[in-house]
Amino acid sequence: MGIQATSKAIAEVKRLQEKRMSEGKAAQGLRIGIRGGGCTGFSYLFEWADEPPRSTDRVFEFHDGVRIFVDPKSLVYLNGTELDFVTSMMGYGFKFQNPNTKGSCGCGESVQF
Repeated sequence: MGIQATSKAIAEVKRLQEKRMSEGKAAQGLRIGIRGGGCTGFSYLFEWADEPPRSTDRVFEFHDGVRIFVDPKSLVYLNGTELDFVTSMMGYGFKFQNPNTKGSCGCGESVQF
């Protein structure tokens, strides 16, 4: 299964990556993962990878050169997840559609497995 990304998410990652590179910052790809913490036990990790992927990372490549890196432990929780970019009257941002979660907190920043 792995990680999927919608066309909106890919376009937004590409836009942000190009902006980052125009500011002279490296951007090998986007690293997503799971870390302990948050009000329901886990939270999503979402950060730029300035270095090439680690030898143990799973690399998901999408069109326009967008790459997502996931470490093996996080992939257990993220397998089958779709990354989306949503826009609404309340704002905009990336959203994880993760079939493995059992619940989340009210703010949406923390998940339970």
